[in-house]
Amino acid sequence: MTLSDQETQIKLGGGAKAIARQHEKNRLTARERIDNLCDPGTFFELGLWAAHGMYAEWGGAPSAGVVTGVGTVSGRRVMVIANDATVKAGAFFPMTAKKVLRAQRIAMENRLPLVYLVDSAGVFLPLQDEVFPDEDDFGRIFRNNAVISAEGIPQFAAIMGNCVAGGGYLPVLCDKLLMTEGSGLYLAGPALVKAAIGQVVDSETLGGAKMHAGVSGTIDYREENDDKCIERLRRLVEHVSADSASGPREGAVSPTETAPSRGPLARFTEPGEYDVRDLLKLLLDDAPFDEYKAEYGQSLVCGTGKLGGKPIGIVANQRKRVKTADGQLQFGGVLYVDSSDKAARFIMDCNQTRIPILFIQNVNGFMVGRDSEQAGIIRAGAKLVNVISNSVVPKITLITGGSFGAGNYALCGKAFDPRFIFAWPTAKYAVMGGDQAASTLLDVQVQTLKRQGKEPDADELTALRDKVKASYDEQTDIRYAAARLWVDAIVPPEQSRAALLTAVEVATRHDSGRAFKTGVLQV
Repeated sequence: MTLSDQETQIKLGGGAKAIARQHEKNRLTARERIDNLCDPGTFFELGLWAAHGMYAEWGGAPSAGVVTGVGTVSGRRVMVIANDATVKAGAFFPMTAKKVLRAQRIAMENRLPLVYLVDSAGVFLPLQDEVFPDEDDFGRIFRNNAVISAEGIPQFAAIMGNCVAGGGYLPVLCDKLLMTEGSGLYLAGPALVKAAIGQVVDSETLGGAKMHAGVSGTIDYREENDDKCIERLRRLVEHVSADSASGPREGAVSPTETAPSRGPLARFTEPGEYDVRDLLKLLLDDAPFDEYKAEYGQSLVCGTGKLGGKPIGIVANQRKRVKTADGQLQFGGVLYVDSSDKAARFIMDCNQTRIPILFIQNVNGFMVGRDSEQAGIIRAGAKLVNVISNSVVPKITLITGGSFGAGNYALCGKAFDPRFIFAWPTAKYAVMGGDQAASTLLDVQVQTLKRQGKEPDADELTALRDKVKASYDEQTDIRYAAARLWVDAIVPPEQSRAALLTAVEVATRHDSGRAFKTGVLQV
C-alpha cells in the first residue's frame, strides 16, 4: 500500500460502517464538518498520522480520533480541532490529548483563533491512567483553554454530539459556545447519575441543547443541526479582526495544491551527493539568495532568501563533499566545528534582524574522532544548541533525509520548538543510522547472553542481527515518528513549497517582541 493509499485509509476514521452510523444520527463526520466550515481548499491538516500503528489491542485509533489543522474561515486563519466520533465515539486516547495540545500550542505561538468541533465520549477508560493525570495529558487542554482566553486569542466551540464528563469543560471555557439539537453536555450521563445518586432523568432534561439554552444558560446559541451550526459559526468567526497577514502572498498556493515547480524534486530523495543550493532554488521564491560565509563551514549552507515574498533565513545541510581552505575534505550531511560556528553566528543574526529561519535537515550528526574533539566539536555544538534554544524568531524545520542524533537537536528538531516540523516520506528519524545501531545493539545483546553462559553461533548471530535491525528500521521510518507527533506532517517533495508557504504565513502573523538573549555562550 502506497503512502497516499494509507493516508486515504486513515481519513476514513472508524470506517464505512461507523460513518454510516454517524449519518443515521443526522450528524456529519469530522472531515465533512471541516469541509463545510473552511473556505474551499484552505485546510492544511496537521497530525494525520497520529497514533498510526498504535493501540492495536483496542482496534487502533486512526489519526488519534481527532482531526487538526490550519484553515481559513470567512477569510480568517484559524486552528481547527474536530473530534472524530467514528473512532471509538471520539474518545481521548493518550495520543489524542497530545495531538490537541500540539494544536493548541501552535495556535498560541502564532496567535491563531481556535475552533473546536466537539463530539467526544471523553477519556478512553481502559487507558485512563495514561490520559488523565499528567501535565501533558487531558487536563492540560482545559488549562490551555483558560490561558489562551487570558492571552486574548479567540476560541469558538460547537458541541455537535457527545460532550461528557471532564471533556465538558473544554467548550464551556471558550468565548462562544454553540450546540446542536440532539447533542448532550453533562458531567455525568443518565446511567451514571442513576448509579451514583439513584436519580432517573432523560438525556435532554439532564444536558440537552434546549435545557442549556433556556435553563442553565450554559450555551450561547442553540442550533437545529450541523449545517445550521456551521453557518452561524462561520458568521461568528467573521467578526474576528482581519489578519493583517492573511492576504495573498507572492507565490502563495492552496495547501491542497502543488506549488509551481521550477524543476523535479525526486532526485533529492535518492542516495548520492547533490548540491543543496539546487534544492533551495526549487523551494524558495525566484529571487536572489544571499549566501552567508559561502567559503567557510561549507557542510552547512546558510543565507537569506524569500518565501512567499517574505524574507527568510536558511540553514541547510550540504549533501556533497567539500574542501576547506587548507584542503581538508569534509563530508556532506556532517556537522563540523567551522559549520557549527557559522550556523550559530547566522542564527544570532537572524534574531537580530527578526527574520524567521527555515532548517532543512539531512544530517548524519557531528564529526567524531581525535581531530574533531581537539578542535572543540562539543563546544561548537553546544553553542549552536544554545542559540537555537534561545531564538525568538519563528523556526520551521523540513527533514528531507536523515535526522540522526545530536544533528537533529542542533538543527531544530522537535525538542527545540519549531513552529512547524515537516518531513518527506523518505526521511529517517533516530539517534543513529540503522546499521550502526544494529551493530551496537547486537554487541549489547551478545554480551548479555555471554554473561548468562550462552555463546551464540554464527546462525544465531545472523538471526539476532536481522531481528534487531528490522526492529530499528521500523522505528526510524518517518511514519513511526509521525505517529508519535515528532513531526507535524509527512509532506511529499512536490508539496513542500506549498506547506512551507502556509507555515511561513502563519508563523509570521505575530512578533511577541521578546528580546534575544543567550546567556553564557561556549565561545
